[in-house]
Formats: sequence, C-alpha cells, structure tokens
Amino acid sequence: MAENLKSVRCLIVIPCLNEEKHIEGVIANLSHALEDLDAEIVVADGGSTDATKDIMARILLDNSRVKLLDNPKRIQSAAVNLAVARFGGDYDYMIRIDAHGTYPEDYCQALVAEALRTGADSVVVGMQTVGFGMFQKATALAQNSKLGNGGSKHRTGAESHWTDHGHHALMRISAFRAVGGYDEAFRHNEDAEFDYRLHLSGFRVWMTADTSMIYYPRSSAGPLFRQYYGYGRGRAQNFLKHRSRPSLRQLIPLSVAPVAVLALLAAIHWLAVVPLLIWMAACLGYGAWMTVRQGESLGLLAAISAMIMHFAWSAGFWREVLGGNRRRTLPLGPGQEVAS
Repeated sequence: MAENLKSVRCLIVIPCLNEEKHIEGVIANLSHALEDLDAEIVVADGGSTDATKDIMARILLDNSRVKLLDNPKRIQSAAVNLAVARFGGDYDYMIRIDAHGTYPEDYCQALVAEALRTGADSVVVGMQTVGFGMFQKATALAQNSKLGNGGSKHRTGAESHWTDHGHHALMRISAFRAVGGYDEAFRHNEDAEFDYRLHLSGFRVWMTADTSMIYYPRSSAGPLFRQYYGYGRGRAQNFLKHRSRPSLRQLIPLSVAPVAVLALLAAIHWLAVVPLLIWMAACLGYGAWMTVRQGESLGLLAAISAMIMHFAWSAGFWREVLGGNRRRTLPLGPGQEVAS
C-alpha cells in the first residue's frame, strides 16, 4: 500500500492568516504524510501580522518540503487557486487543510488511498465539531444535531458513498483546473459552488467514512452570527449564479428572517408574531429534548446557538438576494479572513 500511495504526487495546501497558535502544530501533524506520500506542503499566507511568518521562516529552514506563498487576496479560495496555479503542474492531487482544524496523522494517506481505490475526482470528508468553553460546546452540540445541520451527511456522518458535496479534502488537480478552480467572488460557500460546477462537468465526488476532521466552532455569539451571515450570503450567490434551489433542509431556516420582519407588524395585529414564536418554541423544545432525553446539559444553550445560526444564515441570504450587487467581492469582516 505504501508504494501505491507514492505512485502519485500530492500538493498539500494550507490557507492561513494570523495562525501563530496553530500553524506549527498543523504542519507537524502532517509529517507522516510527507514520509508516506510523494507530497509537499504550501502554506498560503494572507498577510499575517502576528508571529506566523516568523514561525514559518524557522520551519522552512528545517524542512525543504514546505513552501510559503503570499496570498494578497487573503481569502481561502484565492489561496488554493494561487497554490494550484503556481505549483499544481507538478502534482496529481491537491489536499486542502484548514489551519483551525485537527486531523488524524493518516488523514492525507487515507484520502489518497480512497482516490486511488475509487477513481474519484474529489474525495470529501465528514466533520466532527468540538468545543471547549460553554458557548463553544453548546454551538458544537447544535452543529452536530439536526437542529443545527438539518441532517447534512458531512455533519452527521455517513457510510462512504458518491455525493454531490461535502467538506473539501482532496481533488484531482486536472479536474480542479478543468472547471476553473474556486470562484473568488465567493468569500463563503465557495466549496459548494465549486462542487456544483464539478458535478455539472461530469466529475465524481466520493465521501469517505475512512477518515474525518475535527472542527472548532466560534466561541461567542457575535463571530458565530457573522460567520453564518456570510454562509447565507454565499448560498445566495450560488443561487444567483446558477439558479440552484436551496435544499429542503435549508428552506426552513431560510424563512426565519422574513418571519422576524413579519413580527414587527405585531403592533398592528398580534397574529404577525405567531410564526416567529413557533420557530422559537420549536428550537427551544428541541434543546429541551436534548437535555432531557439525551442528557445534554447545554441543550437549551445549543438551541440559542442554533437560533443565531438560523437567523444569521437567513438574513445573509436575503441581504444578498435583495441587495442587487450580485457579483461584487464582499469586504472582509472580523473573523471572516479564512473562515471555513
């Protein structure tokens, strides 16, 4: 198997910005991948102002298989595009690593093995969301539940299967280039938009259950709101570009912002607030169920996190749809530099 893994070359891309707390550990965790695969790492830095570049300078001196690339556009989609444009001609596959994530030591090896076994053009993975502080733990609980993820298979976990979307991990570089890479107008949801074009072009996406990554959600309400507001805008951009309809699991949270606006008419008639109260009661009821039936002490706080996500996602979607300026690049906001 080891020789089979080295039959192809892999470009491991890590977009980053101000990752002094994480970048060294992420690269160290990939050391086994560099040994087991014919691979190199490119860290695409979006203009870090902390100690990230100093740490990288030291790593570059010790490891010739690690490269540093400046990413003047700062965002993840541009980072990956730039790395593939600069170095992709020498490689068969590109593996995308998020600096904020945690990965098994054999993560890259498992992805390559699955690509070789299935012939897939893209291998995607599931995400296990983990928190530490109270709010982050509650948000992780929400994102791991149907209340927060709507039953998304790359959030809930599933057997390996062919799919049309999942958390981006490995891509065949020829397929990535064939569809034009990521659309850099998408600051969020660029992965789903890319998968839409990949699927239309006849390429195949395989979701593997053989490996996964750990994701750490936002640790307070403001950043969580901004993140999901951005997700909503990205989903709307996808809709406006491709006329792709939101899935059934997205239609319910999509209605949250409109019913919140409708509730403002309660001053005229009290019935206007009923849809909003039903949504709030449903969320809190689910949180209570998690507390009582699943023994989750943070169930009610998880419901609050889910409500923030629902409302922010819906508000972002409708802001983009009704905003009129459909193809402009959105400005960076706090916590959005390399949000995944």
